[in-house]
Amino acid sequence: MGVAAPRAAREPDGARAKALDDRPIGGQAVLEGVMMRGVRTWSVASRAPTPEQIERGEREVPAGAIVVKTNPFSSVLRRHKLLRLPLVRGVVAVGESLGIGMRALGASVSVQAGEGDEELPRGTFAGAVALSLILAIGLFFVLPVGIVSLIKRPLHSATLFWLVEGVLRTAIFLGYLILISRLRELRRVLEYHGAEHKAIACYEAGEPLEPAIAARFSRLHPRCGTSFLLIVMIVAIFVFAPLGLPAWYWLVATRIIGVPVIAGISYEIIRLAARYRDRPGVSLVIAPGLALQRLTTREPDESQLAVAIAALRAVLEAEGEDELSARDLVGLEVVA
Repeated sequence: MGVAAPRAAREPDGARAKALDDRPIGGQAVLEGVMMRGVRTWSVASRAPTPEQIERGEREVPAGAIVVKTNPFSSVLRRHKLLRLPLVRGVVAVGESLGIGMRALGASVSVQAGEGDEELPRGTFAGAVALSLILAIGLFFVLPVGIVSLIKRPLHSATLFWLVEGVLRTAIFLGYLILISRLRELRRVLEYHGAEHKAIACYEAGEPLEPAIAARFSRLHPRCGTSFLLIVMIVAIFVFAPLGLPAWYWLVATRIIGVPVIAGISYEIIRLAARYRDRPGVSLVIAPGLALQRLTTREPDESQLAVAIAALRAVLEAEGEDELSARDLVGLEVVA
């Protein structure tokens, strides 16, 4: 992709290999599969159930072929200079990632249902993205400020108010991650999330894309969306701090309106942290997000790694070895 391939860094005592460089590749786990996204292409690979499994209604561990669907993609960030401004680019990048993620999820659902390439209407994807944003803002921003507003008078302090709200918001977020990590229904999705990270790390290290080789890499990645969301929770504390204690309806309004600002700032932080991960002190910024990924990823098996690698190879084959400019890479810093 126009960048010299670094060697994998290997640590003693059997520690997993780590990539030393970022590449313009991101991804997401989907139903029995993985979506990989490049600069101009995204691809989703899913393990299809066999005809016998479909007939018997068995869906837990599909044993059929890997179905790969590749789609072109043209980011608005490449076409409009103003959208690449700091803070703005983060909001746009997150929005585009949500849209692609929903389409990829829909494609994987079609494969599991035995419907082949049939795709849901675009309006359905838009509605799903909007609903996801509403639920996320309600759970992580409106709910905490609403609860703390009930004890606003006893706190007698704007500083205490935003501190308690920030701690509660982060606690809700951590509780949410712990809950989904323990849901049996999501176990294989978390394994595919780990497979996605391992495949990307293997590629970033310049190693052959083979399941046995990718298995040696860590399932944790500094550009993961989990790390991004943790930064969002922390940044929100500082963004809302200067607002004081207005009426409850202004408190709720600012929490909703402030989400794009928080997302933009968080994007810039994690973008810089991933780029300078080896600098002194930066590892402290990355460490909490990596720790949380132990909840949102699990160790995959080689069949799941094969699916992740199939999606990654499809993107690499479609995009070739073109030289990439800085503007091409904007938007891929938080989607590993």
